[in-house]
Amino acid sequence: MERQRLNAQALAPYADHVLADAFIPELPNFYRGKVRDNYDLAHGERVLIATDRVSAFDRNLAAIPFKGRVLTEIARFWFEATGDLCPNHVRADPDPNVMIVERLEMAPVEIVVRDYLAGTTNTSILTMYRSGARRMYGLAFPDGMRANEKLPQTILTPTTKAGHGAHDAPLGADEILDLGLLTPRQWEDVSQKALALFARGREIAAARGLILADTKYEFGFNAEGHLILADEIHTPDSSRFWLAETYEARLAAGAAPDSLDKDFIRNWVAARCDPYRDAIPEIPQNVVLEAAATYLRIFETITGRDFVLPAPGETPLERIRANLAHLFAR
Repeated sequence: MERQRLNAQALAPYADHVLADAFIPELPNFYRGKVRDNYDLAHGERVLIATDRVSAFDRNLAAIPFKGRVLTEIARFWFEATGDLCPNHVRADPDPNVMIVERLEMAPVEIVVRDYLAGTTNTSILTMYRSGARRMYGLAFPDGMRANEKLPQTILTPTTKAGHGAHDAPLGADEILDLGLLTPRQWEDVSQKALALFARGREIAAARGLILADTKYEFGFNAEGHLILADEIHTPDSSRFWLAETYEARLAAGAAPDSLDKDFIRNWVAARCDPYRDAIPEIPQNVVLEAAATYLRIFETITGRDFVLPAPGETPLERIRANLAHLFAR
């Protein structure tokens, strides 16, 4: 199917082609995350299965067809493109939705790197700036900045790593060290690698007509204490991508940038309720399919590959079970 035909209408037959959960009883040590279902194997390995759940505002909002597959395949692309900058946790790729990874001791902070005054969540610098804050994450911001304006320099805005249902909280570098969350040497290593990864991502995105506005990284430490890039990298769930060709005109008009990420869903929800306090309204099928088309578009834009739709009747969980059957006895 041609790229331009992967729109909401073309995806209508796949409205029920979703992986809302990936519980496989034959696999050991199940743990459900916000988006991924995880299994801990012997010999220090973990199975990460990306479901189609979309999480924002510390809540699950919907299930988007093909989202988990898109996240996994985009993350694979970026892990390969950045392997010279930082080792990552990937050990095997048995299925389009699955990675087998090295089990790590995860750092207790998430690292968000930002180039623009943007965001919709309570920990985003735009939300905080609009509320009157001018000192955030240990950094000073001038008056008079516009929403989605480029920052004077790339910044790090770490947060606590909250569990499911809890809220992340902003951290400054001094707080990270004072609380003993990371040692000075670990913080220096994390900071340098996060900025290098972001610079690589920004460069590759620009070559594809995209602006990488911000992104989240998660790091862990292996048994030898080495820093390892974990979770995902530069996906539509962990990053904010804008179309470069329309950015300046939309900024001048005071309009939000054209985005290719989960802001499509976040913005729809935020326009209809306070997502931190109110019940989330049911998201209509046409909005879900538009979100699916957005995920497929960014997959094709970043990777340069066509997204091949599955044969009618394929069930994602059945395919995953077949591809992981060799692990059932382990």
